[in-house]
Amino acid sequence: MSALATANEAGVNGVALAVLIFFFVVVAMAGFWAARWRRPTSMESLDEWGLGGRSFGTWITWFLLGGDLYTAYTFVAVPAAMWAFGAVNGFFAVPYTIILYPIIFIFMSRLWSVSHRHGYVTPADFVEGRSGSRGLSLAVAVTGFLATMPYIALQLVGIQAVLEVVGVGGGGNWVAKDLPLFIAFLVLALYTYTSGLRAPAIIAFVKDILIYIVIIVAVIYLPSKVGGWGHVFDAAENKMTTTTNAATGKPNVFIPGPGAYWAYATLALGSAMALFMYPHSITATLSAKSRNTIRKNASILPAYSFLLGLLALLGWVAIAAGTKPVGLDGKVNGQLVIPQLFEDMFPSWFAGVAFAAIAIGALVPAAIMSIAAANTFTRNIYKAWIKPDATTKQEAQVSKITSLVVKAFALIFVLTLDKSNAINFQLLGGIWILQTFPALVFYLYTRWFHRWALLAGWAVGMVYGTVAAYNVTNQATGAPFAGSVANMPVIGQLGYIAVTAFAFNVVAAAVLTLVLRAVKAPEGTDSTVPADYFADAGDPRVQKLEVGPHETTPSA
Repeated sequence: MSALATANEAGVNGVALAVLIFFFVVVAMAGFWAARWRRPTSMESLDEWGLGGRSFGTWITWFLLGGDLYTAYTFVAVPAAMWAFGAVNGFFAVPYTIILYPIIFIFMSRLWSVSHRHGYVTPADFVEGRSGSRGLSLAVAVTGFLATMPYIALQLVGIQAVLEVVGVGGGGNWVAKDLPLFIAFLVLALYTYTSGLRAPAIIAFVKDILIYIVIIVAVIYLPSKVGGWGHVFDAAENKMTTTTNAATGKPNVFIPGPGAYWAYATLALGSAMALFMYPHSITATLSAKSRNTIRKNASILPAYSFLLGLLALLGWVAIAAGTKPVGLDGKVNGQLVIPQLFEDMFPSWFAGVAFAAIAIGALVPAAIMSIAAANTFTRNIYKAWIKPDATTKQEAQVSKITSLVVKAFALIFVLTLDKSNAINFQLLGGIWILQTFPALVFYLYTRWFHRWALLAGWAVGMVYGTVAAYNVTNQATGAPFAGSVANMPVIGQLGYIAVTAFAFNVVAAAVLTLVLRAVKAPEGTDSTVPADYFADAGDPRVQKLEVGPHETTPSA
């Protein structure tokens, strides 16, 4: 009898659930212990609570960034997209992570240096220090905050997928249905509150080791059980060429053909440009102890891309295996395909290890994202606009409380709204966050763009991107925000909306810069100097006391 049949009859896969609980308890204990790891005299500052004291070396940063970028939702959604829609929707994630690392090798070390020199905690801190514009800084902060919120919710969706496959959550009352997710949320909230960024840094070790073990075993073992890789690709091609995408009404894509080149390429490029604009990606980066740590990580992080490529192919293995990802509500749910594949094909104890890897893979990024969102609110909204004289201790306290509120909002979002809404909002967040690229990355190299022009360009990109995404409707239901690909103006090909919006953003900013310079509009004050962008650990100009964009910075 299959594991699926057994699970359905028994209701709960007890062995897998026990293994999942064991690993969850281990990482929860590690999360609380992290408050004592490298404990400073005081945790009451954003430098210590929100950035781990800016003290993480190469390997800790590698695990932290890996845990941050390769989330539970990544390990659920990428193979699910391969299973449901084919390579354009799923496999583009692999090349985009490959082009991502040369990009961050070039500019993230500069951002680390100037942030280290001036005590910047968020990307909006840097934008204000560079441009002298509170408005532009607020736009960057609000965009990052809004784009991060649905991302946190999707981590809880990943935990839900695991719980649903293991048989938990099918009860008729909220205690049986939602209590496990409440417990996971409570533990996540408490250890993040007490330990800050040190908690996900420690837990990332456990998460990544489990993920590597599970994926390597799966790609070696599973193909042999379903007829080999040749049969896997044949089964995937057969499904993709005989089914249509319910949202678009168009055929699914086995591998990108001439009609899908622009969509595939722009999705990969735009996603690579956008990923390190998210506050959580920058938070993990700024926690590194030196400029060289960033560059080393840009060199070794592609190991995760290899892992992601193997994971993506498991979506097609599930096609060959005939996996039926049916939820406890009796409906097909593609997000369950990988957990269901593991439960069907592996012994219960190993399925439990896989479920633990996915669940822990949600806790790490959810913690980092909530910390990053909280830091952004505290520094660039609370301190900048509400209480400019806030002390470092008050900043830390506000950030801790905000991190709890952010996670609570994500939990309510997941429990009360349809999962497709969380996915759609996350897609919209990706479009939005790319519009902060000019203000952040261009400013790392030049102040040619006028601050007001960058703000106007941001507004143009945000409006166009939001409207274009709204107009992508689900052909079956008519619901808006059904995708992130639409026809590109002039080119006339399907492409990533974020890239088109970014192009309008840059053109508008460039044209308005020329106009504003012609009328001699105020440039704003730049609080940085060229040497700041090459500062490293031990720079004598860096004060130990945390310094923000609204305080007096140490003189060069």
